[in-house]
Amino acid sequence: MPPLVQTSAELAAAAARLASGSGPIAIDTERASGFRYSGRAYLIQLRRAGVGTILVDPIPIDDLAPLRETLTGAEWILHAASQDLPCLAELGLHPGRLFDTELAARLCDFEKVGLASITEQLLGFRLEKQHSAADWSSRPLPPDWLAYAALDVELLLELRGKLSAELAEQGKAAWAEAEFEHVRTAGPPKPRKEPWRRTSGIHKVRGAKALGRVRAVWQARDDLARKLDRAPGKVLPDAAIVEAAVNDPTDFAELMSLPGFRRRGGRANARLWLAALAEARALPGDRLPSTTPPQEGPPATHRWADRDPDAAERLAAAREVVTAVAAEHRLPAENLITPSIVRALAWEPPKHISEQHVQGTLLRAGVREWQVELLAEGLTKALKG
Repeated sequence: MPPLVQTSAELAAAAARLASGSGPIAIDTERASGFRYSGRAYLIQLRRAGVGTILVDPIPIDDLAPLRETLTGAEWILHAASQDLPCLAELGLHPGRLFDTELAARLCDFEKVGLASITEQLLGFRLEKQHSAADWSSRPLPPDWLAYAALDVELLLELRGKLSAELAEQGKAAWAEAEFEHVRTAGPPKPRKEPWRRTSGIHKVRGAKALGRVRAVWQARDDLARKLDRAPGKVLPDAAIVEAAVNDPTDFAELMSLPGFRRRGGRANARLWLAALAEARALPGDRLPSTTPPQEGPPATHRWADRDPDAAERLAAAREVVTAVAAEHRLPAENLITPSIVRALAWEPPKHISEQHVQGTLLRAGVREWQVELLAEGLTKALKG
């Protein structure tokens, strides 16, 4: 086991060792998303040929500049990079190039692409995953947790080699490069509109006033969770928000009669929840949320046949094209094109349906050139009917 890097002096020495190695750098992080509001990294694991594995605790270290300097311009190897890149970017760490082993496995059409599965398939080693849901924000980190974390980068270099060879053999190396670059340069996802509508159990809530109560308590919980850096569900479970929305308690006794509020977070912050409910109760009708969620993009596809039969036919034909092309090239359909883009194209096709116009529409939607090259002709025919 490598020692845990916890001071600026130790980081400088570790960064120097890392710089003395050669080739790409395998990277992984451990977060505490089930326990904390933020998605910050609580441990960074690195491995490079000629160096071995380095474990960095970024919490007690004020400045990661030595590590940042070493990592700049190097190729990073990550598994499911989109999960780790945001917390690394938060620390000022950005890859110059990227190889995503999960995405590579998808493009190679492996059925199971989790790190443990793909490592066992290609390298014959079985990884233990018993600490994947641990609270990595706790300190000190137990030795068995650190061993588990170190194993996540132990074989990434070898895994990259196997997957790179497989991509080349299948003629997909250029496609993979384009996909890796797309992941590397993708910005943060757009914030959801009205995220409170994703409260679990909200289907039990009826009417604008009750939905206003969901929104008010959800927002109060979110503000408190952000302030405390605790996962919202640890502050107050979704079930409690739904109970409050349905029952509309007006005092402490009524609030405490609801099972979801008898926990520590419900009781300790009772004033906050009651204030949020009172605020929602006082809202005029024009400030209450709509009983219908705002629609983003085309309607649900099961309604297409009634609302626009022609669009339904276009969608069916377009899906057939995507399925056929994906099968021909041994690709998962969702890695060939995002299903939502196919739906948008079928619902509102270009005004002039030609291959050139379809190409332009796809490119503006973020479809990569290699995907457009495979799909544009077939999708054009599908849209024309």
